[in-house]
Amino acid sequence: MSLRVIDPRDNVAVQLGEGGPVPAGHKVAQAPIRRGELVIKYGEAIGRATQDIAPGEWVHTHNLKSHLDEAAEYHYHPRPCSLPRQEDWFLGYHRPWGEAGIRNEIYILPTVGCVNPICQRLEREAQSLVGGSLDGIFALPHQFGCSQLGEDGDNIRRLLCGAALNPNASFVLFVGLGCENNSLAGIRRELEPFHRDNLAFLNCQDVENELETGMELLRGFAERAKALRRERVPLSQLRVGLKCGGSDGYSGLTANPLVGAVADRVVAAGGSALLTEVPEMFGAEQLLMDRCASQEVFEAYRDMILRFRRYYTDNGFPVYENPSPGNKAGGITTLEEKSLGCVKKGGSSPIVDVLPYGGRLRKPGLSVLEGPGNDLISSTALGAAGCQLVLFTTGRGTPFSTFVPTVKIASNSPLAQRKHQWIDFDAASGSAEALYQFIRQTASGESPCKGESLREIAFHKTGVTL
Repeated sequence: MSLRVIDPRDNVAVQLGEGGPVPAGHKVAQAPIRRGELVIKYGEAIGRATQDIAPGEWVHTHNLKSHLDEAAEYHYHPRPCSLPRQEDWFLGYHRPWGEAGIRNEIYILPTVGCVNPICQRLEREAQSLVGGSLDGIFALPHQFGCSQLGEDGDNIRRLLCGAALNPNASFVLFVGLGCENNSLAGIRRELEPFHRDNLAFLNCQDVENELETGMELLRGFAERAKALRRERVPLSQLRVGLKCGGSDGYSGLTANPLVGAVADRVVAAGGSALLTEVPEMFGAEQLLMDRCASQEVFEAYRDMILRFRRYYTDNGFPVYENPSPGNKAGGITTLEEKSLGCVKKGGSSPIVDVLPYGGRLRKPGLSVLEGPGNDLISSTALGAAGCQLVLFTTGRGTPFSTFVPTVKIASNSPLAQRKHQWIDFDAASGSAEALYQFIRQTASGESPCKGESLREIAFHKTGVTL
């Protein structure tokens, strides 16, 4: 067997490659582990042995269990860290409001699921307008907006407005029906403080022919968009979302550390990186808390963790109801193990801000966004927060892409080879420098993502629907 010990404190190693009694990406005991003893990986505890484990024995769900304490207490032990300033640039689209897009696109955003067919037909008919410097016209259908109450309704409105404010959108057409709770009037009020002149609003019940009216608006947008050109933009204007999905035993060894190195480099240049999927911080949350830039940031982060713990327990689920079957098949046994590998996407930068679900980036540097682990929901939130692209690592593979370019980074070469139509970068054979240069090229429009023609959005829903 070919084994890798990640940290000198570890009592397990990772099986590299196929062959032998232990599957690739899974754990092998390096020393005797007694029943009840902590199992150590990444230099941290990932659970307790449920039986005695001999050296060379496979360590997985049959002999290892989470040890997460649902009544955990948190304390702030700051670990100062700083990154040397680096300057760099990409080719993007300067926006009048001071941001920069990495794409020149037009979005068609439904306020309510009832008008999805209208938006999708507008998208199809508008494809004849795409060309030159106009990268695409995309409808972003969803099933909500009609009858959500309270916080759910507010979140849907905020996230749709966040998508409209993303700098990749040169122009945005909102399409409403006219009788929904998530009204165009509410959307307008939410967007009013931003003073944008790249928005149009179409209420289908108020016009004779919504398709003709919509196409007229899109033709005007397309003409203006085609006049835009890429220009040199400092990397300080780049905002990258950090996400993983379908993780495996290699994710914390290859893909996530590489993304963390890229995130650090973007932050060092004055840009922003945004980490989310709160349930996949459980077990590694104290490590992130110690990286908070101030007591205030620590308290905001702690409160976010506690809210998400209550979200689980109030609904009758333990916080460790994770990993998924695919995670387990790939070698991840406990939530602590998954989280310790997951948070490596955040690199080593200080955490400067904590954003609520539906919030927008406020500061350069590494921030944390409240949101679930669900791939599409959390990726949508990253785009709505202002990220121009999402760096998405995976050990199992997924075809999805949210409404901003979603770079798929494979943790292992067999996946990259088998699903080359999904995967943009093979982290198992590539370096952090190579990934960084690929991201710069992607931001500059030179290396489009494999899934850029696939655009999806989804929302986190917790409340009552009428």
